[in-house]
Amino acid sequence: MDRTEPAADTGTVDPEALRDPEALRERAVASLVVARDRTTLLTSCVEDPDLTAQHSPLMSPLVWDLAHIGNQEEQWLLRAVAGQEAIRPEIDRLYDAFEHPRAERPKLPLLSPAEARRYASDVRGRALDVLEKAAFHGTRLTEAGFAFGMIAQHEQQHDETMLITHQLRKGPQALTAPDPDPVPLLTGPSEVLVPGGPFTMGTSTEPWALDNERPAHRREVAPFFIDTTPVTNAAYQAFIEDGGYENPRWWAPEGWAHIRRHGITAPLFWRRDGKQWLRRRFGVTEVVPPDEPVLHVCWYEADAFARWDGRRLPTEAEWEKAARHDPAGDRSRRYPWGDADPGPEHANLGQRHLRPAPAGSYPAGESPLGVRQLIGDVWEWTASDFLPYPGFRAFPYKEYSEVFFGPEYKVLRGGSFAVDAVACRGTFRNWDYPIRRQIFSGFRTARSEDV
Repeated sequence: MDRTEPAADTGTVDPEALRDPEALRERAVASLVVARDRTTLLTSCVEDPDLTAQHSPLMSPLVWDLAHIGNQEEQWLLRAVAGQEAIRPEIDRLYDAFEHPRAERPKLPLLSPAEARRYASDVRGRALDVLEKAAFHGTRLTEAGFAFGMIAQHEQQHDETMLITHQLRKGPQALTAPDPDPVPLLTGPSEVLVPGGPFTMGTSTEPWALDNERPAHRREVAPFFIDTTPVTNAAYQAFIEDGGYENPRWWAPEGWAHIRRHGITAPLFWRRDGKQWLRRRFGVTEVVPPDEPVLHVCWYEADAFARWDGRRLPTEAEWEKAARHDPAGDRSRRYPWGDADPGPEHANLGQRHLRPAPAGSYPAGESPLGVRQLIGDVWEWTASDFLPYPGFRAFPYKEYSEVFFGPEYKVLRGGSFAVDAVACRGTFRNWDYPIRRQIFSGFRTARSEDV
């Protein structure tokens, strides 16, 4: 069993960058611009009817996301940070994610696409004026530019949500991107041993880390083995062909009931065509590539595969130790490769590609123990429920994390090809219901050393 105790944060963040307001300002501007460029792409590649339609009851109309992005930016940067009067206070409730479930949002009197674009653009212009004069000290919200980083992350998270909507959307291809580079056949071990003992989990120093990543604390785990790469489509097909979806022995009772009730026999978007499997990906049908990490599986499917394979899903603590712990220095890195921000050589992030890279990609991004693709490519399900760390304090509002804590949600770690670097760290935590499959989710497996 994992054990925890308070600890100093041994992760490294450049102290000069935290003291230099111009470096912080430059970082904040760049993060906001990159996010808005992506939002513009995702909302300009289809016609207005596709923006106002609801492509799945699980998702909002794209135009809701667009105006919600602007509304959150207004509330936090213009009102909370700059103390300005509300631009359009009458729309706050329309774009409150807790006020209206996604399935109900198409019925609301939403801003039209043109109105939403004008509103978001107006807010952004004013926010950049605020940023130009901002002092990055004085309050927790402004310290090290936190509010600006929070809003950049929020927009990128909605960009990922909008990309999921594009995947669910029926119709012709609207988005394109180059494929990741092929990689040589991986010849190393399929798993690595992560030594037991304590490590520092979470962070107390990462300036833009969100509340559920805090505080840093010592966590002790027993030695375990973890897959070198995420589970591939080829490996998952073997599970299917062996009757994995037909044998209840591999499934948690709730998972077995769920797949039987909904007739699930393969990952979302897969279908069999004779002897081969096909999948739909952003409006294009293709043969399922065997060497890519499996995608669009729910927690129950990941758990069932792991049991079938004689293994299990890693706990969240095990995942983070595999991703961050440096045995040589007994410290936790910001990322598997070190403390430097992600580059294109490290990980598949930021919608640079519209698919995971082949298993074994990005050797420059591997951990000290040789584990690859822990950041980017696919969100990885863990065995853990979404719970607060010891000493957790909600900030700046309870609805970001605190209201979701509990056994209903499972933790995902590592990010996906749809996640931008600003919203992805070695400490970053995602969570969702164990039945969710539309998200860009995969997994890797683990086993205890004595198994």
